Amino acid sequence: MLTKFETKSNRVKGLSFHSKRPWILASLHSGVIQLWDYRMGTLIDRFDEHDGPVRGVHFHKSQPLFVSGGDDYKIKVWNYKLHRCLFTLLGHLDYIRTVQFHHEYPWIVSASDDQTIRIWNWQSRTCISVLTGHNHYVMCASFHPKEDLVVSASLDQTVRVWDIGALRKKTVSPADDILRLSQMNTDFFGGVDAVVKYVLEGHDRGVNWASFHPTLPLIVSGADDRQVKIWRMNDTKAWEVDTLRGHMNNVSCVLFHARQDIIVSNSEDKSIRVWDATKRTGLQTFRREHDRFWILASHPEMNLLAAGHDSGMIVFKLERERPAFSVSNDSLLYVKDRFLRVFEYSTQKDIQLIPIRRPGSNSLNQGPRTLSYSPLENAVLICSDMDGGSYELYVVPKDSYGRGDTVQEAKRGIGGSAVFIARNKFAVLEKSSNQIVVKNMKNDPIKKCPLSIPTDAIFYAGTGNVLCRAEDRVVIFDTHQRTVAGELQTSFIRYVVWSSDMSSVALLSKHSIVIADKSLVHRCTLHETIRVKSGAWDDNGVFIYTTLTHIKYCLPNGDSGIIKTLDVPIYITKIYGNTIFCLDRDGKNRPVIIDSTEYIFKLSLLRKRYDQVMGMIRNSELCGQAMIAYLQQKGFPEVALHFVKDERTRFNLALESGNIQIAVASAKEIDEKDHWYRLGVEGLRQGNAGIVEYAYQKTKNFERLSFLYLITGNLDKLSKMMKIAEVKNEVMGQFHDALYMGDIQERVKILENAGHLPLAYITAKVHGLDDVAERIASELEEVPSLPQGKSASLLIPPKPVLSGGDWPLLMVTRGIFHDLENPGRGAQEEEYEEPAGNWVEELDDIGEADNIPNGDSGVEFDDEEMHEETGSGGWEPLDLPADVDTPKTAPNVRSSVFVTPTTGMPVSQIWTQKSSLAAEHAAAGNFDTAMRLLNRQLGIRNFSPLKQLFIDLQSGSHSYLYAFSSAPVITVAVERGWSESASGNVRGPPALVFNFSQLEEKLKAGYRATSAGKFTEALKIFLSILHTIPLIVVETRREVDEVKELIIIAKEYVLGAQLELKRREMKDDPVRQQELAAYFTHCNLQAPHARLALMNAMSVSYRAKNMITAATFARRLLETNPPNEDQAKKARQVLAAAEKDMNDVSQLNYDFRNPFVVCGATYVPIYRGQKDVTCPYCSTHFVPSHQGQLCTVCNLAVVGADASGILCSPSQIR
Repeated sequence: MLTKFETKSNRVKGLSFHSKRPWILASLHSGVIQLWDYRMGTLIDRFDEHDGPVRGVHFHKSQPLFVSGGDDYKIKVWNYKLHRCLFTLLGHLDYIRTVQFHHEYPWIVSASDDQTIRIWNWQSRTCISVLTGHNHYVMCASFHPKEDLVVSASLDQTVRVWDIGALRKKTVSPADDILRLSQMNTDFFGGVDAVVKYVLEGHDRGVNWASFHPTLPLIVSGADDRQVKIWRMNDTKAWEVDTLRGHMNNVSCVLFHARQDIIVSNSEDKSIRVWDATKRTGLQTFRREHDRFWILASHPEMNLLAAGHDSGMIVFKLERERPAFSVSNDSLLYVKDRFLRVFEYSTQKDIQLIPIRRPGSNSLNQGPRTLSYSPLENAVLICSDMDGGSYELYVVPKDSYGRGDTVQEAKRGIGGSAVFIARNKFAVLEKSSNQIVVKNMKNDPIKKCPLSIPTDAIFYAGTGNVLCRAEDRVVIFDTHQRTVAGELQTSFIRYVVWSSDMSSVALLSKHSIVIADKSLVHRCTLHETIRVKSGAWDDNGVFIYTTLTHIKYCLPNGDSGIIKTLDVPIYITKIYGNTIFCLDRDGKNRPVIIDSTEYIFKLSLLRKRYDQVMGMIRNSELCGQAMIAYLQQKGFPEVALHFVKDERTRFNLALESGNIQIAVASAKEIDEKDHWYRLGVEGLRQGNAGIVEYAYQKTKNFERLSFLYLITGNLDKLSKMMKIAEVKNEVMGQFHDALYMGDIQERVKILENAGHLPLAYITAKVHGLDDVAERIASELEEVPSLPQGKSASLLIPPKPVLSGGDWPLLMVTRGIFHDLENPGRGAQEEEYEEPAGNWVEELDDIGEADNIPNGDSGVEFDDEEMHEETGSGGWEPLDLPADVDTPKTAPNVRSSVFVTPTTGMPVSQIWTQKSSLAAEHAAAGNFDTAMRLLNRQLGIRNFSPLKQLFIDLQSGSHSYLYAFSSAPVITVAVERGWSESASGNVRGPPALVFNFSQLEEKLKAGYRATSAGKFTEALKIFLSILHTIPLIVVETRREVDEVKELIIIAKEYVLGAQLELKRREMKDDPVRQQELAAYFTHCNLQAPHARLALMNAMSVSYRAKNMITAATFARRLLETNPPNEDQAKKARQVLAAAEKDMNDVSQLNYDFRNPFVVCGATYVPIYRGQKDVTCPYCSTHFVPSHQGQLCTVCNLAVVGADASGILCSPSQIR
């Protein structure tokens, strides 16, 4: 059983498939009727008007209707489009068991516990016949699919067949008067519309179900005696043919399969049984654990069945319908009706090759599942699920082409799946031992390859390779090398489709498609809500696939779309141009013509084949919101512009593509404030001052206009703006304009007119307008005082660097899509007027503002005023001699007009792309990747000590130049080893502020601090060396070795300084003091420092009366031949004292004879042979309990982390 859909609900008592849509009705014991889409797995609707269980439900064949009958004695007819009950038919006096529409007439048949069957006319909404005769509950009643018969089953242990021919004749209007007369007599005197034709007796208990065969004169019935009986009938009689025994409880429903020669029954014994209708034997049984089955339904046109049980229902198929096929060059080999056939694509001939019948196969789903073909050997491998998975090897004789009657003896074998991997070899999967067995054409094993992952199927993956499928991944296994050549995590894969050149593979699972390359490197994943059925690659590298309902495409970047809607599922086998060849479920080859324009267009855009894009735009009808949205999303708004007629969309696309001319045209059409404002912003971005000015004038945005004139240095127009503000009586605007212009007298005048006399006085006084100041002072009662000792400076705006006009534009070649915006113009000049000059002449129209009354300037910024009429202007005409010919421009020559140049790659991005050195990534400002590199190379996790170094690197590898006042600071990358002779296009690595020579200087300073006993200072210096080394870059291999050596030196000194500082803290613990002093002597220090450490340890031990330990330090000190005679003298004295008293007062955790390293965190010895973990950066040793913690010596890396090692030179990468 192949379950397609399952629901969880109350007990399901009635089921009905829709004949065309993927819908099923389920009526529940709770009184609810559910409408499900079994393909999508969604509940579409629920109908809840019955009171009590609904036992019967049925879809109409062609109308949007269904009928239901329930325990409330009501039959309801519903319209599922209107989502409501249309009417109720009343008449039955007890529970209604089943209801059914007639396939042709407007009739409904219903069966009831009132022992009657009723036939209703749903158009006239009346009962037209009552069939009486049963003497117990009537459990079901149904129309014959073709003849005028009704079959019913009852608990009176009989099945009755009723003839309703008279009813049909009565319904169909009589042709002549004599028949009409007899019809009237029948009506008056009580004629019989339906008569019992047969009573079938044979069951020992009540009969629950009876149904007709769709084409043969057979009836099948199921009863409480646990038996299924088959009955045959002819014109005169009916008799029992056979009894099927096997159910363990009441048989609740039974029916003939619509398309296969089988009977399906279900029962209260919690099982569904499938029987062979000809051999009358059981084929298969499907059981549920806790749920009794009540009802069965079969789809009128597809191989689908549904069964209702105590806790829901299932929709299922008994057998797979996908034909086994294999494509080889120009031909398709496939299995149909137990024959191997070949279909040639070029000639479209379908030839039967050989029969592959198998005797004694009496169970379902044993047919061919997969097929593999070797064209050179003309051999076919057919795999099936028989015997838990088996294969058959056929060699097709050359002379059997076109005959197809030669019975071939196949070589058989057991295996999960089998595929050809070479001309004369095939691989078989042995599931039990999880290995691949390679066999030859004699079916003899020649090689066995064990598999590393639990594999349940194999597919072809190129010569010698197989693709192995596990539950959550696929791997490519090389049978020659016995190695895994590629691996990819996926959901459970069902089919594998390789492109013709084996460079790409599509992995099809139930609801997704994964596209990968030949090494299983993932490219993209596509998810579908409806089941994916098949697919094939076309010649352009596009994957075309089918779902249950659509043919779709998938581009190499993962974009997908619908090509065509399907009525029935098909299986794509091959694609030639616009023709898709496919197999349907009946095994018929069908060519399907598709329109590939959409996906070829998108593919051309993706691959930047713009000439193809241009051709397709001009010649095809590509349009629609989806295409515009796609072009916009993919960064081609200029192409989308070609498709759009709506001005608002055109405006948005023009702004996005920077096409200011089209934006202006659209803004004029729309003429809304918001659009003019946005146009102004874009004009400002492009430096097109004329358009900005025009846009601000259209919105009457005087503040922005004034500011624009200020920054462009257009003082004439700024003074006109001041006059307009005066006319409009906008004091604040007038004052701003005066301020922008630096016009002091005007400012004083404005303040005076506004009544701000003190401010006017101060302004005049400060700026030296003494006569004006005196005049104002005479009007003031109290003259404001000026602050003493302050020097005033004149507030005048700076001169703009770029005065007036637009920004200069780069002259570059016209883009390929430019002609789309001006189709048909050829090489003519654009009819676009330059925005400068005439756009703003209306400011001159103001004239003398004094004559205009306040508050109404009468200034209108209309289009008519924007452009002066061309006519008798002030231009000088050019006199040319009449015989001079004008050279004609070739129509296809493109002029050098503006197209936006593509943005270059920032130097910092080039640095990060070229380098794997963390320092260079940090210098480029890409801290994230620098940290990731350091984590991978040195196991560093604590980056806080490196934060300032990162910032220094980044700022140190860039220089900053000031341009002019309104421009931002320009960042210039500083390159290492730059010279004037270097090519401008080749970028060198960044200049770095840290270098190795600086560290050598720091090292010397650290040595000096150690000699002076300044351990805190020394610790800081050596730690800073350790923190800087990861961000050092050197050139040669020798320098790399020196860097590594420096890490060890710095680490030893840091550890030593930490030990000594710790010892000085332990004043109250003399034993621990001696231990730490002793460990310090084992740090790998320079000879002078090692002697100082030995002196220190000797003194501490001597003072603590540990004479033996003190003597060992004295001997070690003398072995170093100290040049300082004082040190040697003290050592000899300690030795002499120790020889008199060879005794240690306290026991130390210290054995100088046994080699050891000191743990960097706990400061205890780790002797040779004991387990330890190390820091991946500074290589300090730690006890195992510190695994995963931060290193206490370098304070950067994680102890025990995996790391690849320091990378500080390009020479390491080369």
